[in-house]
Amino acid sequence: MSAPAHVLVLQPIIRRLEAEGHAVEITARDYAQTLALLELHGMPHTEIGRHGGASRLRKGYRLASRSAQMLMFGRGRGFDLALAHGSNDLAIAAKALGIPEANMHDYEYAVTQHRIGCRLARRVMFPDSVPLDRLRRFGVTAGKYFPYPGLKEEYYLYDFEPDTEALRRLGVDQERVVVIVRPPPDVSLYHRKSNPLFPKVLDRLGRDGGVHAVVLPRTQAQREFIEGLRLPSVIVPPGAVEAQSLVALADLVVSAGGTMNREAAALGTPVYTTYGGRLGGVDEALIKSGRLRPLTDARAVELEKRSTEAMPTRRDPSFLVATILGTVGASPLREEPHPVTPS
Repeated sequence: MSAPAHVLVLQPIIRRLEAEGHAVEITARDYAQTLALLELHGMPHTEIGRHGGASRLRKGYRLASRSAQMLMFGRGRGFDLALAHGSNDLAIAAKALGIPEANMHDYEYAVTQHRIGCRLARRVMFPDSVPLDRLRRFGVTAGKYFPYPGLKEEYYLYDFEPDTEALRRLGVDQERVVVIVRPPPDVSLYHRKSNPLFPKVLDRLGRDGGVHAVVLPRTQAQREFIEGLRLPSVIVPPGAVEAQSLVALADLVVSAGGTMNREAAALGTPVYTTYGGRLGGVDEALIKSGRLRPLTDARAVELEKRSTEAMPTRRDPSFLVATILGTVGASPLREEPHPVTPS
């Protein structure tokens, strides 16, 4: 687990692997709310390394350090399979130890990450909206490429039921328009361009008396910056929260890219994106289908109650588990699962 979203993505997979009698060990990087979310969800783990920050040199140093620690962690333990969502340190250690690895991704333009992770993995799993042709430069062949239908969020939200008290506990006035806001991933290599639109949108929402905006910062620096703005209609939770319930109960979501865009689409909540980087195949498909709305002007935020047109979609994660286990099996699994939409 190297980022907060990985806790959510991999939790149902781990739960099903353990239910089938497999032994699972979790390692985690100290980055953003990753460790706090593991604690929140009661998932025992071994902490290995920290994030390298925005510096490319420091990122490289941290990657080498984590890979060495991961190598020591895995040596002589008898592991049969390694699994990550875009973790390069695990890919390096697994390759060195001769352990087959399945690496999941959902954004094809994280170039530096894919040059390592995709090239070293035995099985590479992407949403089927990301075409193979965009991945070939990273050493992904037809035999290594295992696309899955839909969004990863539709799988881990398969049996999700929102906590109906989540907004009340944060002091949100639900008579106003409730907006969940997610800032840009400032320290990611694939998101280095400034995003001037996001602060304009945040200022617009934060000064509107008819709005209550819950902002979920990614880092402590973002938290301190947003709190320092003292916007009257903004709430910043004091620590890690179960964001999916907030998204499900909100009237709309504004997210500068990342998992929350797709969680909103999976849960049927109208969602706008202020993402400033290059759109990947997943977001392209969501925009074409009308499930994600690109925000080109701060005034375009519709401050209205949620539309009834957005339809939630859920998918049984058992398909992902079978595909992952196929990494060490004789016959690959490529059958398409049937999507399940709970009433």
